[in-house]
This record gives sequence, C-alpha cells and structure tokens, in this order.
Amino acid sequence: MTRSIALTDVEQFFDENEIIVSKTDLKGRITYCNDVFRRIAGYDEQECLGQPHSLIRHPDMPRCVFWLLWETVQDGREIFAYVVNRCKNGDHYWVNAHVTPSRDKSGKIIGYHSNRRVPDRKILEDKIMPLYKELLAEEARHSNRKSGLQASIKSVTSLLSEKNMEYDEFVATL
Repeated sequence: MTRSIALTDVEQFFDENEIIVSKTDLKGRITYCNDVFRRIAGYDEQECLGQPHSLIRHPDMPRCVFWLLWETVQDGREIFAYVVNRCKNGDHYWVNAHVTPSRDKSGKIIGYHSNRRVPDRKILEDKIMPLYKELLAEEARHSNRKSGLQASIKSVTSLLSEKNMEYDEFVATL
C-alpha cells in the first residue's frame, strides 16, 4: 500500500511506561498491533491487519537501517534499532525498537515481533539523528535508489567494522 501523505513535522510522543507492539508474517505484513501502536500511528485495527509494516515507514528513515534490521532477523537474530515512524496524518514518532524472530515449536521462523519503547532523547538527538541524516544524504547522492542503498549500507557497515560491532551493539553503546 503506497501512500502519499504530506509530512507535518509534528512529533507525537507516548508514555515511557507504554510499549508499542506489532507482529508480522514473514513478508512483513502486520498480523497484530496493540492499542498503543494504533493510537500513536492513528490507524484502526482493520486498516493495519494484512498491510505491510512499511505502512508507517517515514521517508527520513535510512533504508540501510531497515536493510540491517531485515538481514539480522531473517538470520534468526534479534536487533535493537532507533526508528522514526510516520503516523496516518503525516506526524511522526521515534522509537527504540527491539525486533525478534517469532518461531514455531520446531524453531522455524514464522514471523517477526517488535516491541518499541520511548527512545533516550539525548542519544536520539546527539547521535542517531545526525547519523541518519548522513546516511540519508549518502542515499540521495546517487542516481538511483539501489545505488544509494548500496552506498549507505557500505557507510554503515564501515562504521560498524571500525567499531568491531553489530548495529544493535553500536546502539547499546551510545
């Protein structure tokens, strides 16, 4: 579902005691979303179920971070990442996401589960926002989306290689 929504530049917030929860199938289609998810994003349950999780994708979110996220969870590992999401009305909200594979009784991955909490504002403003701005600029420097994605992946993997850590380890050390 592709949506053209004018961005409002208005940030929405949720309480530090709340957790935004969603589950998806293997293709990233929403199979569950809690009331906090729906309230913050501005959707009702029927608008969400069966839709791609990218329904809430904000254009200021670097594509390479989603690439890292998907590579990690499809490999069966969990990941922590700061994410900016878009609300139905064009507002946005930041989260610190913990994404894990969901498994059946035999251990086979059958989907993905994400819990999102209020992010640390200082880390967000001092570290994440500047990093994401750089990654987005790298993506935009290229003539097509694929080249831009490859270049930003190279940028972020170089950063992680210098620090000798995975992305979620990097996030945890900020």
